[in-house]
Parts: sequence; structure tokens; C-alpha cells
Amino acid sequence: MFGRRKPIVELSTESELGGGLRRLLDVRHLVFLGIGAVVGAGIFSSIGDMAAGSEGRPGAGPSLVVSYVLTAIACGFAALCYAEIAAMVPIAGSAYTYAYVTLGEGVAWIIGWDLIIEYAIGNVYVAQSWTEYLRAFLLGTFGWDFPIWMATDMQTAANTPAIAAVAPHVGPWVVAFNLPAFVITALLTLALCRGVRESARINAGLVIGKLMLIVVFLAVGFVHIDTANYTPFAPGGWQGIWTAASIAFFSYIGFDAISTAAEEVRDPQRSLPRAMLIALAACAILYVAVALVMTGLVPSAQLRTGDPLAFALRSAGLDSLANAMAFGAVVAVTSVLLVFQMGQPRILLAMARDGLLPPAFARVHPRFGTPAFGTVMTGLFVAIAPSIMTPAQAIELTSIGTLFAFVLVSLAVLVLRIKEPDRHRPFRVPGYPVTPVLAMASCLFLMAGLPASNWWRFAVWLLVGGAIYGLYGRSRSRLGRIAGERNTKS
Repeated sequence: MFGRRKPIVELSTESELGGGLRRLLDVRHLVFLGIGAVVGAGIFSSIGDMAAGSEGRPGAGPSLVVSYVLTAIACGFAALCYAEIAAMVPIAGSAYTYAYVTLGEGVAWIIGWDLIIEYAIGNVYVAQSWTEYLRAFLLGTFGWDFPIWMATDMQTAANTPAIAAVAPHVGPWVVAFNLPAFVITALLTLALCRGVRESARINAGLVIGKLMLIVVFLAVGFVHIDTANYTPFAPGGWQGIWTAASIAFFSYIGFDAISTAAEEVRDPQRSLPRAMLIALAACAILYVAVALVMTGLVPSAQLRTGDPLAFALRSAGLDSLANAMAFGAVVAVTSVLLVFQMGQPRILLAMARDGLLPPAFARVHPRFGTPAFGTVMTGLFVAIAPSIMTPAQAIELTSIGTLFAFVLVSLAVLVLRIKEPDRHRPFRVPGYPVTPVLAMASCLFLMAGLPASNWWRFAVWLLVGGAIYGLYGRSRSRLGRIAGERNTKS
């Protein structure tokens, strides 16, 4: 049962007969979706933490540019593997669907459960970052801020005396609620329920806005660089570069979100591979350029702040541009939230079609042509969780979970080449079999650079997922029921 595979030919039939999603997107939409997902919290927030380091973790300093290049190479290998299978299997579900047709149902469940970490829990961190950017913009521009207990999580509030002193209490418990994260997630959920093309248009506008602001940051910041800030180039040594590269992986998460929209793309065999590679290349160039300018504006040790780009500009005396950068961060993270909120329900839809989740997640709205139930459920989770989880818990779990998914997708390319060598492949991984092997090796290398706490949290998450599969999915699997009916007839 664990290893039963779904025939590729069955997938297209399922989507056509099951009230399929509408194919409305082209390469342009997909590239904007990819850039919208990738260029966000990583470039506006965690980039400073990676450069400065934190307690117990060395920072990369100016050598952060090397960290970004290393991570881009690992993601590039994985993107090529994604592109080959996405072109062959242009169906909603992303890596979950790829695993089902190559590695079997059990591994597909694991990777589908794992992708919840990337999209839903990853978006929890993004929503928390959105709150911080909004607060920075309102405070810097208007001198106004939310009451702190209305813009943080309960754990942080309880463990921070200054917040606990002003927050309301219920008995011994500190009350805190991340109101901005809740509101923006709710609004985007409503937009996504109404239609994918409308959502893609909103995203395109947001992406254009944040790219223009990043270009301004690079152009203005470049002329204010103090080259003395580049010394020492690697204050944390190789360990600092390696650890930053592992954490920087979070900054690149999102190019694979393009594959979740495969069932809504015109000419997916050509559009999906092109869009993935274009989006990843564009984002890698932006990250390296921003890291170079940011670490040239201010000493890296000072960048441990929630808005490092704005801080770097203020340090250079560019206060007006710093306020604009804070607003740009709000726009940037809004587009990330939008794309990730779009991706998660489509993975849930694919799993529900296969019987591994309740059928409500497979329903497509008759008017809007969107997986409305899954979109609402995802929205509720992401809206509430920022008040419960800390940002550190969310980002650490997201990185290791996504790296694991990339390893399995790369393995799937190797397996499918062996099991179905004659199947038509609109896009073929260059350098096969070396490229998939390098993709797995580089992702495992980045996983090894993460703190041990990430590993045990990930193990607990997989154990919980395994229990759900054993109690629900295995007995309700569509393939399992079909196999049982055949055995009964025979």
C-alpha cells in the first residue's frame, strides 16, 4: 500500500472530470508569481540576521553574498528537477503529485504533509514579518504604533517583561494577538477565493512596486557604500557562511510555488520550466546585489534588526528613503503572502482528490473556479498561528521541511527516468544524472548546516503526519479502494 503509484495518464483525466481549475495563466503571470513569492521577507528582514548573526550563531558579514550564491546553486539544481517533472505532470499538487507518480503513496503523503510546512507555516513567519514592517512604516512615517500586545505572539509576550507589563491577563496567562497579521491574511484569503487571474493581477502590481523600490535602494545605496565595512569580509569564517547559506534558503523558497498553479496554466509544458528558471535567476541576482550594498552601507554586526534595509539607509543619512523602504517591505511581503496562500490549497486539493484528506478540500467553487474551502481553511490557520508560534519556530521548521521536499523531487527525477525512460519529457534536466544527484547533495548539505533543534521539530512533525495517514488516509485512499475493488472482482 505504501508504495502504490498513480499512473501519470490518470492525472489529466482526473483534473478534467473532477471540475478542473481554469487555465488562465501564462509565462508572464508565472514569473511574477515566482518573484512575488521569493522576493519578500528574505530580502527585507532575515537578510540582516544572516549578516549579523545571533547568540550562538556566527554571522556571515559581507560574505553573505557567497552564502546567497551557494544557496542559489542548490536551488538551481532543484529547480531543474522540478521543471522536468512539472512539464510532464502539469497538475495541481506540486511535489506531492510528483512523488505519487514516482515514489508511491506513502512518500507522497510524507511530502504533501511536509509541504504544509513550506506554505502554511512558512506563511506564518511571513505574516509575522508583515506586522513588523507595517509597524516600522507607521512609526517612522506617522509616529504611531500598535499596542505591542496586539502585534506579537503569546510566547514572546509572556517572555518579555516589557510586553507582559502592559498586556491584559486572564489569570496567570498573558493575552496577546497579532492583529495586523490576522487582518491582512483574511483580506488576501477573500481575494484568492474570488479567482486566480484576479489574484495574479494583484500580485503583478505588488511585484512591480517592490522591484522598483529595490532598484532605487541599489542605485542610491551604491553611491554611499563605505568599503571599510567590507572588512573583515567573513567575520564568522566558513561556519558563518555555511549557516547563513542554510538559513538563506528560506529567502529562495517560492519558485516552486509556480508548480502549484500548473492546472491553471495555458501550455504548462513550456510555461512552467521557463517561469521557474527565469524567476529563480532574477531573484538570485537581486539577493546578491542587495546583500553587497547593504553590508557596504553599515557594519554587519549592527544589522540584527527587523528592517535591515531601512536601517542601513538611515545609517547613511537617507531617512526619507528609509521610510519608503519600510513601505516597500509591506508591499513586498503582501505579495509573498498572496502567492503562498494560493499554493497551499491546491496541494490540499490534490491530496483530497486522492482520498488522503477529506473531500471538502477537493471542491472547486462553481462560480469562481477556485478551491474555496481549502483557501478558507488555510487562511484561518495562517491568520491565527502568528499569535501562537514565534517567528524563530516558524522559519526554522520551514527551511528544513522545504529542503527535504527538494531532495525527494530530485530523487523522483532519477526514479522516473529508470521506471519510465520512454515517456515524453517536454523539458529534460541538463546534465542527467549528475544534476539530480547534485541537487540532493546540495540540499542535504544545507540541511546539515541547520541547528539540531530544527531536526527534532521536523521529526515530530513527520510523526504526527504519519499518524494521520495511518488513521485516515491509508484506509480512504482512492488507489487503495480501486485496488480493493479489483481484488474483490477477481
